[in-house]
Amino acid sequence: MNETTRTRRTLAGGGELVLCDGWLEGARPGLWEDLMEEIPWKQESFRMGGRVVLQPRLTAWVGDAEAVYRYSRRDFVPTPWTPALASLRERLSRVEGALVNSVLCNLYRDGQDSMGAHADDEPELGEDPTIYSLSLGATRRIRFWHALRSEPSFALDLKPGSLLIMRGATQRFWRHGLSKTKRTVGPRINLTFRQFIRSRSTLRSLP
Repeated sequence: MNETTRTRRTLAGGGELVLCDGWLEGARPGLWEDLMEEIPWKQESFRMGGRVVLQPRLTAWVGDAEAVYRYSRRDFVPTPWTPALASLRERLSRVEGALVNSVLCNLYRDGQDSMGAHADDEPELGEDPTIYSLSLGATRRIRFWHALRSEPSFALDLKPGSLLIMRGATQRFWRHGLSKTKRTVGPRINLTFRQFIRSRSTLRSLP
């Protein structure tokens, strides 16, 4: 069994990234299949420029009952924890000391699925929240941009089984996103665990 390799990166403004490669080593067999079957995947829509557009990925919102958020004039109520997601939540608590009550699930079906530049800086997440981003499936590249454009952008490859921890002032000063790629890539599941302090958050990520 490979040990987890942790790489820390200090960001301008007081943020910190910790990339934990191999974090899911030793996870129970069949985790990918369980997540694909248990999670109620949907292709949500949003309003942009007066028209309705489909998100370029499949998503699901899972968590405790109070973790409700508003996006594009709609309330999103979390579905209950599935056995596979609950086990990952417990592992995060045990290994990382993470206190989380919700998870945004994203399924990138191929290289044409993407996530626009955004920051997880909703007031309901509190000041300087810690976000735990777990990747399974194909390797995809996440890019970071400084909010004031005073620092150069950079990218990280998120390998299967890796955990990216974003903490400190990362969400205040940096935006992150996952661009489309012309390369042939397989599907990828990304799970971003977070702690909602209050309900009815407005998720302000871009499409």
